Amino acid sequence: MSDSLPVQLVEKRDALLGILSGYGRVAVAFSAGIDSTVVAKAAQLACGDRAVAVTADSPSLAGGELEEAKRLAALIGIRHQVVRTEEFENSDYLKNASNRCYFCKTELYTQLEGLAPQLNVDVIVNGANLDDRGDHRPGMQAASEHDIRSPLIEAEFTKADVRALAADWELPIWDKPASPCLSSRIAYGLSVTPERVRRVDEAECFLREELGLRELRVRHEPNDLARIEVPVTALARFANDDIRDKITTHFKSLGFKFITLDLEGFRSGSMNSVLPLESLTMSAK
Repeated sequence: MSDSLPVQLVEKRDALLGILSGYGRVAVAFSAGIDSTVVAKAAQLACGDRAVAVTADSPSLAGGELEEAKRLAALIGIRHQVVRTEEFENSDYLKNASNRCYFCKTELYTQLEGLAPQLNVDVIVNGANLDDRGDHRPGMQAASEHDIRSPLIEAEFTKADVRALAADWELPIWDKPASPCLSSRIAYGLSVTPERVRRVDEAECFLREELGLRELRVRHEPNDLARIEVPVTALARFANDDIRDKITTHFKSLGFKFITLDLEGFRSGSMNSVLPLESLTMSAK
């Protein structure tokens, strides 16, 4: 470990390692995102073979993420297990109300609790950081109900802190864009189905390959409408006839009937803009 970090972040890093060490035997809910990767690395450093990373596999996991989770776990040196979650069997999840994430996380944490004796762990942890507390995160309620610990919050890590520590630890995903589950691209109230999340996944993969962009979203709106979000600096590229024709043809082959470009550009959580203020307020508590 390097101490080239700012003193305050060194203190937070050491606090994080101390917190995890104090937990004893730890299972990390590991999505291969930057937050859970930092927690997995910290757990390996603090707990050694008493730590295990567990990745949930389901239709809502974007293509390539499971493979990346396996690579990262091997790089970190932490024991790794994959569990198949069944949130798509839950009608409350499929309804896709604003609390959809609650049912997904409940499924995950219930499975992890059931696996705890087999995994030989005492505590289950997630990758939530301080910035997550002010966002629309129904999954945080599920974490509270299942006594899931959030060591990054306990050590007072912000998202910026997490990225800085990941870079210092030379984790290859230190600058990885946020990658929420595919179901988050489906408009609230429009049923989540394996077909719709597959359509979104294939559409996003196509745009990444075609345009070479890292940050983008394909939002699945009602009436099989695709709303594409890319950085504002990339909007002009869609005026190219060849690019526009390729995208239109491919998206229609996936089952989209209408293809639109959001002129506001890429922004995380844009689906939440249609939620009533009270829903956002309640989820932040």
